[in-house]
Amino acid sequence: MNDVEKSVFQFKKGHNCCQSIFSTYGTRYGMSEEMTLKIACPFGGGMARLGNTCGAVTGAFMVIGLEHGCVDPEDEESKEETYSLVNTFVQKFMTRNKTIVCRELLGYDISNPQEHEKAENEGLFETLCPKLVQDAAEILEEML
Repeated sequence: MNDVEKSVFQFKKGHNCCQSIFSTYGTRYGMSEEMTLKIACPFGGGMARLGNTCGAVTGAFMVIGLEHGCVDPEDEESKEETYSLVNTFVQKFMTRNKTIVCRELLGYDISNPQEHEKAENEGLFETLCPKLVQDAAEILEEML
């Protein structure tokens, strides 16, 4: 199973969108799977089901940070490279999906319990979300 497939498998297994991306790729950088799952947990559903930035996108941002991020606050070159790569990721994701905002991707504001239920009833978490995880993983594969 390649990392794109593993990301989708993680989601279908029950992990949220951010966990599915970050647990797959974060382990490349010496992090335990348990640690990656814990770190990524609050970012699912557009940040704790607030419907903001898609968790698959947030997970990808964190992976880009692990690969290219800076430690030294004066390392402007690494910071700018990281920001540029995140912007490239966003453009590629938006080319495929028109937005990175969870509520816009789903067509429902899942921070509202009634709308969350509608999204569940339409099966969006089983149909659309795995595709978004796959898109994020495929774009990461191109960029890493």
